[in-house]
Amino acid sequence: MFENPSPQAIGALLRRARTVAVVGLSPNEKRPSHRVARAMQGFGWRIVPVRPAVTEVLGETAYASLDDIPEALRRDIDLVDVFLAPERVGQVVDRAIALGLPAIWLQDGVIDEAAAQRAKDTGLTVVMNRCVWRDRVSLATE
Repeated sequence: MFENPSPQAIGALLRRARTVAVVGLSPNEKRPSHRVARAMQGFGWRIVPVRPAVTEVLGETAYASLDDIPEALRRDIDLVDVFLAPERVGQVVDRAIALGLPAIWLQDGVIDEAAAQRAKDTGLTVVMNRCVWRDRVSLATE
C-alpha cells in the first residue's frame, strides 16, 4: 500500500522546488488548479502549464502534454503537480517516469494507488491526495 513521504520530506521537497509543471491547469481563475498555481507563482516558482487547447495560462506558455515541453525546460522541472481525474493519472505518471522527472504530486482527491506506487518504485518522490499550496504554507517554512 502506498504511503506518502514524511512531513519533513514533503517540506524539503517543497523548499527545493523552483519549476513546477501543472498538469490540468485551468485558465479559469475560479478553478482550484488556477488558484493554487497562482499562489505557487507567488512563492517564486515558475509554473509550466500542461493543458491541451490553450496556449497560455498565468502568463506562461502552455503545453498539451509533458512530452510537448521543450527538453531544455523539462530538465528544469522539479515537480509535476497533477489536477486531473484519478482515471487519467496513470498515463501522466507513466510519462513522468519515462521522461525522468524527479517528483510527482497528486492533488487533493487525485488518488491512484497503483500509479503512485509505480512511480515510487522507479525512484520518483510521490505525494498523493494532498494540496501543494497548503503543504507549502505549513511544511516548507524555514
